[in-house]
Amino acid sequence: MSRGGPPHAGGGARPPHAEDDGRSPDTRDQDAPQGPAWAAALLAGLRDAAPGASAVALAVRRGPERALLTTGATTRGGGTPAGPDTRFEIGSLTKTFTALLLAEMVARGEVAYDDPIDRFLPLGAAPRLRGSPITLGHLATHTSGLPRLPRGFLLGSASAYFSNPYAHRSRADLWRALGRTRPHAAPGTRVRYSNLGVGLLGELLARAAHGPGGAYAPLLDERVLRPLGLTRTSCDTGQPQATGYWHGRARPTWRIPALPGAGAGRSSPRDLLAFLGFVMDPASAPPDAPGPLRAALADVTGPRIALPRTGRRIALVWNIRPRPGHDLYHHSGGTRGFTAFAGFDPRHRIALAALANTQPAATGAFIQRAYLGLWALAREESLRKEPLRPG
Repeated sequence: MSRGGPPHAGGGARPPHAEDDGRSPDTRDQDAPQGPAWAAALLAGLRDAAPGASAVALAVRRGPERALLTTGATTRGGGTPAGPDTRFEIGSLTKTFTALLLAEMVARGEVAYDDPIDRFLPLGAAPRLRGSPITLGHLATHTSGLPRLPRGFLLGSASAYFSNPYAHRSRADLWRALGRTRPHAAPGTRVRYSNLGVGLLGELLARAAHGPGGAYAPLLDERVLRPLGLTRTSCDTGQPQATGYWHGRARPTWRIPALPGAGAGRSSPRDLLAFLGFVMDPASAPPDAPGPLRAALADVTGPRIALPRTGRRIALVWNIRPRPGHDLYHHSGGTRGFTAFAGFDPRHRIALAALANTQPAATGAFIQRAYLGLWALAREESLRKEPLRPG
């Protein structure tokens, strides 16, 4: 396996595809070999950090500048050239969409952040609690006390574990497992990342909106994706997407039917950059976006939890890391064949999304490179606007 760049049918790395998203679709130079130098440098670093990928994408905004850059192809040894509309699995970045759906339903008055989850659970599915009830807000801030996953939820064949470990679990399995789950801490007392918690949140929102037969994916599409014009984002496993790779081996399409709100999403570089723009600047949402969705865009980034001694905070799902004079919001995601990162600095209007069709590295190299790229752009903008003053 070549580690110098994404392979393709001709042997070396494909040149980057670049698109300035600030131009209208009919005037974009679809064959431009280079983007802005600063963005091309970021893409090169990301490509180096994902040696097993056949496709790497960068979507970035720096103030009024926007760039969509991709390199490679959708499969090893062929496929189609990756582009701004290529769909990648985004794993836990799906949680940021689930958080926005929660805020939208709160704005409509359909649910409240302090609603206990028992209100929406089927009979017998409530976890065995210690202390006060778990609320929807707890699920969205990783303070529910629920474990990362129910015990034994991923048990199955070794081949399934390394390809599609959630595919065999149904919603009925979720309810049974939840009823046997004992939280590790009283709700609201400790932060602990939980796929179970946010995946459960998605299912409860679907039940709150449409009853026991409600489903997360169509609700997300109805309330969030279509109103924001995110046409390449969904949980649909049937649409074309890049092939994912696990240590160089092609993986089947990721399926997570019991917890779609935790990690079933797919998106494109173009859609992710648009999404980050709307979250970062709610006033930029489409003019016909419903009022509750506009309110949710403003609400979803509000800090909810402060982590002791670190200065870090948690909004609805989003991690907030303080920097001198500004904050960086970020989240990452991964499946057995994809790695994803998204982050933004609302003060300086910096946003960055990075995608690769290979599994997350144990070292976290791709995620770290993407975060450092976001940090560097935000720092540069901060120094440009607010230069250091001598003594």
